[in-house]
Amino acid sequence: MRAVRVHEYGQRPVVESVPDPVVSGPWDVLVEINAAGVCRTDLHIVEGQWKDKSGVELPYVIGHENAGTVREVGSAVSNTAPGDRVILHPLVTCGLCRACRSGDDVHCESSTFPGINADGGMAELMLTNARAVVRLDGGLEPADVAALADAGLTAYHAVRKAVPLLHAGSHVVLIGAGGLGHIGLQSLLAMTPAEITVIDRSQEALDLASRLGAHHVLRADGSQVATALEITGGRGAHVVLDFVGEGGTEAEGLALTRQAGSYFVIGYGGRVEIPTIDVISREINVIGNLVGSYNDLDELMALTARGEVSLRTRTYSLDEALDALADLDAGRIPGGRAILVP
Repeated sequence: MRAVRVHEYGQRPVVESVPDPVVSGPWDVLVEINAAGVCRTDLHIVEGQWKDKSGVELPYVIGHENAGTVREVGSAVSNTAPGDRVILHPLVTCGLCRACRSGDDVHCESSTFPGINADGGMAELMLTNARAVVRLDGGLEPADVAALADAGLTAYHAVRKAVPLLHAGSHVVLIGAGGLGHIGLQSLLAMTPAEITVIDRSQEALDLASRLGAHHVLRADGSQVATALEITGGRGAHVVLDFVGEGGTEAEGLALTRQAGSYFVIGYGGRVEIPTIDVISREINVIGNLVGSYNDLDELMALTARGEVSLRTRTYSLDEALDALADLDAGRIPGGRAILVP
């Protein structure tokens, strides 16, 4: 099969032929990949940011946002069959540890994460297990939902955690309305009554946010913090969702969080720095967000099937994978996601 593999950190991946994965265990599911999302995490992997955390042996296949058609299943699999169209939860989990049994399978004690620490889905085929498979509603196409497997799941997971904090009359500031942020915005609109202010440096992304239903949109031109504070009556937001997490948005997000409010870190690459006395005196919460559970993905697919969440995408062939990565890195895909269609 053809696949996109990292051979050396700091160097461009290679599109090449590799052996097909093979079903060998009773819970294995072999999926023909019809669509694979291109994520900023893929750029961070290539740069080497995940080298020490993943411990993966190079070369390996990247790609952790995957959807396609089941080709073959192991002897114990009963929840899916060859021919089913599916989206894949990004982790392959055990189902036996305490985290899995409590529905927090993203923290499975013995999981693998295809595309991060094992071969992923920027390929024609990918091996996963039965616990990762979410069958698609008949009206959904793999290319339309693939990026929801991580970008959408991460955004939904953060919003779902914020829902109890966002009562009628509350305010949320969303920083970054791109590939993750525009999904987070749609999730907020579907699940909360909050007033929403969106901040982005891209006018195209802000225009999309306005069309989707954001109540206020602000260009990140240096005046955004002052203007957002003015919109919130000088108090800041009950919840700040930072889908960027680098380049100064960390400090801006904390500045926009009101007393006893919550700053959700979703994007990454920077550093959150705040004196402990400020954490105590302002009684604010800094909340991390890592992907999401299988149930989160199942719920997100239900919202998507109802038309309440949709992706803006640009498709590339598998052989154009390096172009897709370059376009993402250069900011040429504002307000949407790049999707490889093998």
